[in-house]
Amino acid sequence: MSDYHGVLVYDGECPFCSAAASALRRVEGVGAIAWEDDPAQSFLEAQFGETPFALVFADGREERVYVGREAARELCERAGMPVLIQDVVGDNYESLADAIRTVTGVEGDPDPYHGEYPMAEAAKETFDTLAANAWHTAKVSR
Repeated sequence: MSDYHGVLVYDGECPFCSAAASALRRVEGVGAIAWEDDPAQSFLEAQFGETPFALVFADGREERVYVGREAARELCERAGMPVLIQDVVGDNYESLADAIRTVTGVEGDPDPYHGEYPMAEAAKETFDTLAANAWHTAKVSR
């Protein structure tokens, strides 16, 4: 059993995304895993029937999955950021992602997945493996 009840699936190729994942080390019980890692791919396939390239935050305790702008908002809230910051990040998610990808030179756009979903039964079955393979956000990205 993992120490993590929440796992952030992020773009492991993006230096900013990796740094942002590391910044979540203050959030108790949250680990992170790169989108391209096999357990992340398995979880996404189980949840969505495909592997959307998007920021995803899965909470096994709440059995909820937050995607895109909702994942950004939820992470900001859990990190204790003011509501104004949560709203700015959530409302401007696509613009911020575009700017970050341009500045860092990372190619590809996130898939247009957004929202909060109940965790699918198949995804619940893969969550423990996802959490067991996540690294604590205090570590440096792989």
